[in-house]
Amino acid sequence: MKIRTVNSSDYHVIFPVINDWWGGRQMSDMLPKLFFDHFQNTSFIAEIDGKIVGFLIGFLSQSRNDEAYIHFVGVHPEYRKQNIARKLYNQFFRVVKE
Repeated sequence: MKIRTVNSSDYHVIFPVINDWWGGRQMSDMLPKLFFDHFQNTSFIAEIDGKIVGFLIGFLSQSRNDEAYIHFVGVHPEYRKQNIARKLYNQFFRVVKE
């Protein structure tokens, strides 16, 4: 599995499937494209064989220098229970501590 930072084009892959990943719940409205454009350094994609299987959208607080916020985390249903979210969280923690 590879973990990398998000890029703008990832939005077009994740947005169409996000509601399916949540069993049909309307979740896509919670994830506007601006996160993929403006928080790339602290948001991450998990890939297996080039396929996006998870993501974490997070950012550093603009008001409090010692705080960071995780806005959204998702793992493809077929890839759950493989520690993908844990690896995404750990990558976020490593980056924001810097």
